[in-house]
Amino acid sequence: MTDKNKKILSLIIKATIVIFAFWFIYNKLAANKSLRDFQILLRDIPQVEIITVIGLVLLLMLVNWFMEAAKWKRLMSHIERISFYRAIESVFCGLTLAIFTPNRLGEYGGRVFFLSPKRRIVGIVAMTVGNIGQLVLTNVFGAIAACFFIYRFVPIDNLVFMAVVVLALAFCLFFIVFYFNIQWLNGILLSFKFTRKYKKFYSILGRYRKGELFKIMLFCLARYIVFSSQYFILFTWLIPGLQYADIIMMTCLLFLIQSALPSLDLFDVGVRSVTAVELFKHVTDQHVAVIACTASIWLINIIIPAILGTYFVFKLNFFGNLKSN
Repeated sequence: MTDKNKKILSLIIKATIVIFAFWFIYNKLAANKSLRDFQILLRDIPQVEIITVIGLVLLLMLVNWFMEAAKWKRLMSHIERISFYRAIESVFCGLTLAIFTPNRLGEYGGRVFFLSPKRRIVGIVAMTVGNIGQLVLTNVFGAIAACFFIYRFVPIDNLVFMAVVVLALAFCLFFIVFYFNIQWLNGILLSFKFTRKYKKFYSILGRYRKGELFKIMLFCLARYIVFSSQYFILFTWLIPGLQYADIIMMTCLLFLIQSALPSLDLFDVGVRSVTAVELFKHVTDQHVAVIACTASIWLINIIIPAILGTYFVFKLNFFGNLKSN
């Protein structure tokens, strides 16, 4: 295939991705009753207050994804040096592809196509390390929150509850130990004949020492605090009277359940809303407000970044010997 044909094919693929993304987004937004409920809730609130709060949540969205870009740059330091702006481009492009792919698989493609071809598979492995770090925090904080939830709202025997706590601690310990010894996975894969021939791709795992993994975990923790704060701000704003501890507990549980459910990012709003209502019904009867808060955060954290990412889709480099547009 000539360079001219490659450029034409690349442009067609990029245009198809953008059109497909906008079509998905439009259809979902048009049918989203929860966002209309959110508008109704804001009807009697002063405009200055609305702009201030929503503006703060939007700012936190940017902080969240910029920190993810910084984490991606850090993860790539062992593989291929990229600028912070390049990391931002790849993160937002990945978000565009993630909205219509199962379990955000498109996010991997959106990022690694900004890398040189020979480093793309290794880049997927590096991205997986960062995702595992985020998953560890989600599971640890979620397990702790689950213990508090059971203690408060589930009538069980004290002995059974203690067993649950022990299991939760073991659960947390497993994920923490596994993450800080991620190189073990390298050894496990080397023990199988089938995977041994791909060792040049996953051998990168051996380069992530505990000190480096700790720094990556700090990025993950900062992100967790930021997107938890978005929920905290909206719930305290729209549902006054909720106990702060209850919001934190339910939010951590919500993240835990979300991480365990396979879904498309775009349709994840339905999963989030149903889960949030089931959790928050123990502390409030304002179900419409709960759904509206969840839907608005979905719009801010997923849809808006995905729309922004469509610009960067045209910078994807499918063929390594061509310069991106």
